[in-house]
Order: sequence, then structure tokens, then C-alpha cells
Amino acid sequence: MRDVEGGASRVTEMLRSDGRSRRARLGQGLGDWLKSIAIAFGLFLLIRATVVEAFKIPTSSMEGTLLVGDFLLVNKAVYGAKIPGTEIDLPAFAEPERGDVIVFHPPHEPEKNYVKRLVGLPSDTLEMRDKQLFLNGAPVWEPYARHVDDAGDAVHPDMEWQSHHLIAGPPRGYHPTRDNWGPIVVPDGRYFVLGDNRDNSEDSRYWGFVTRDQIRGRPWVVYYSYIPARPSESSALPAVRWSRLGTVIR
Repeated sequence: MRDVEGGASRVTEMLRSDGRSRRARLGQGLGDWLKSIAIAFGLFLLIRATVVEAFKIPTSSMEGTLLVGDFLLVNKAVYGAKIPGTEIDLPAFAEPERGDVIVFHPPHEPEKNYVKRLVGLPSDTLEMRDKQLFLNGAPVWEPYARHVDDAGDAVHPDMEWQSHHLIAGPPRGYHPTRDNWGPIVVPDGRYFVLGDNRDNSEDSRYWGFVTRDQIRGRPWVVYYSYIPARPSESSALPAVRWSRLGTVIR
């Protein structure tokens, strides 16, 4: 009888030991899984902050190049990026150049992201005459620029800031308009941007220059695009612009 009881006790102890081992292995596996998830999430945040990030185009200011409903992947490493939570700046692979499409924080709405085309570098002289952009006295060939408003020009009060940057000082009666302004000189460390849809773009003409540290990156490719539904349309599924998927932004 004692042998039977002793045998049962040994079996019970073996089962308990096996159960503890199984729970230990399960706990270790769960811990490893959570650790992997945490590392992957941390890498995702680091890549998003320093290498590439997704943006959506909400307005028509770049129409012709970018459309409302385009989703972009933006290269944030090209102009350099800051490591999150530190003051460490990663080295830039390139400096912003004329003609680049850039993502930046505008000076009047620093919490937002804007997308425009860079047309003026530090020390450049810029002027617009009847919608034609001039750089350092010469007309600029801009195949990407779009003009759709033939209704005429108008003085805009938000453009009065330009009088402090005119090449010959502020003349009497300087009243810049959307299509006629300047010549102004871009200060050191500043950049001038315009939307490609020139007649429907809120850009440097109205709120001024962009600083180097406000430039966040350069759009790279359209990874998704859809046609936004009109208010009168009730379709739950947006129409995808298949032809724009994979479009490289220039």
C-alpha cells in the first residue's frame, strides 16, 4: 500500500513539475514576444521621426503636381533630422535646392505641415510680373506652375510684410498683389516657397520666409490616392486613382 501511495505521490509531483515548467516556458515566450513588440514599436517611432513619414494632401495648392487625396511618403533624412527626445541632429544628405518640393512647418502655423515648392534660396532676388516669376532678374521656366484664374489681380493686405525686404527699400505706394510683387531679397538662412497652383495657394507671398530648421523633408512617392467624395455623394468607398500609385514626386 505504501508503495502504491508513494508511486502516486511521485506521479503527482512530476505532473506539478511539468506544469510549472510549461508555465515558465509560456511566461518566457510571452515576455520575449512583448519585448519584440516593444523593440519593433520603438524602431517604428525612430524611423518615423528620422527617416520616412506618411502625409496626406488636404488642399489644392500644389494641384498639377499633387492632388487632394494623395498620400505621400516623405524622406525626412535627406535634409537631416533630430533624434526624438534629444538635441542630436543627424547629418543631412543634401541641402534644399531650388525646385525641390518640400514639407515644412510654416512660420504662422508651426504645428502644421505644408507642402510647397522651393523657389528662392538665401540672397536670391525674387519678383513676379503678371504671374511670371523672375529670379535674379531672369524669368524662370516653370513647367509645373499652373494658372487657372483669369478674373484679375487684387491687392492683398497680408503681403505688406514684403516692403521690409525690397531690394531698393520700400517705395511710396508699394501694394503687392498675388500676381505682381517684388523685387525682394531672401535673407540669410531663409527660403521662399510657392504652391504650384499659383492662383490658389497660401504661400510665402502672404506669410513670409521659411527657416532652415522648419524644413522637415522632401516628398518621395505617392503610395495611395483617392478622389474625395463631394458633399452630395453618399458612396462609402472612395474612388482610387490607380494611375497615381507609385508616382515619384518632382
